[in-house]
Amino acid sequence: MKFRIVLILIMPFLFSYCLDGQGRNKKIRITGKVVDINQRPVSDATIMIDNIKTTSATNPKGIYKIKVSSSSQKIGIFTFSTGVVDEAIGGRTTIDFILKDYTAPLATSQANLAGEEEINIGYGTVKRKNLTQQVGRIDGSDQKYSSYNSIYDMLRGEVPGVRVDGNRITIQGTGSLTLSTEPLLVVDGVPVNSIDGISPQMVRSIEVLKGPSASIYGARGANGVILINLKTAKNTK
Repeated sequence: MKFRIVLILIMPFLFSYCLDGQGRNKKIRITGKVVDINQRPVSDATIMIDNIKTTSATNPKGIYKIKVSSSSQKIGIFTFSTGVVDEAIGGRTTIDFILKDYTAPLATSQANLAGEEEINIGYGTVKRKNLTQQVGRIDGSDQKYSSYNSIYDMLRGEVPGVRVDGNRITIQGTGSLTLSTEPLLVVDGVPVNSIDGISPQMVRSIEVLKGPSASIYGARGANGVILINLKTAKNTK
């Protein structure tokens, strides 16, 4: 009898909890159009949800469509010339963007000219020639790295302006906006807190950025950025 009474008392709370969980998992569809200051459509702009890159992008007419969790707070648009421009979702299902500082990329018929190599910066890819203050690059396919014990050994002494003490990395010539002096670490486009578990044999390439080239990450890039691309199954030898 007591068990039935307790069950009757807690049932409303259980029911409310289940409904709340279903609400959090519900998807909503957001659409919109992205244009520049002259109302021209911006194509191939990456869609960000709560500062996380998605696989969605604007079409040639600047239109995007994406389904997001009802608990999502912000939607953003990323281009190389503007960085991330975001808006609070606030229950809206139609959100348009005007990118006032957008500069359309120059068209070229030769995709693989010197400097045209694309680098994954986390929000998308950019041409190497556009990285105005790239500190240096490490090619993980170089056999000399195969005998190194850690990824910190790869960075130590290989890139000018990069100092490595144990597992602490500092990029010279960067201005910190926070108490931390360590650079932002990005692995295969995803910011991480540590690279301790990455061995030299796993590394395809390392790019070290500072200054304007790192400014697209906002305050997080104030101490520079280290971009690490790992080998995939097809290019691991």
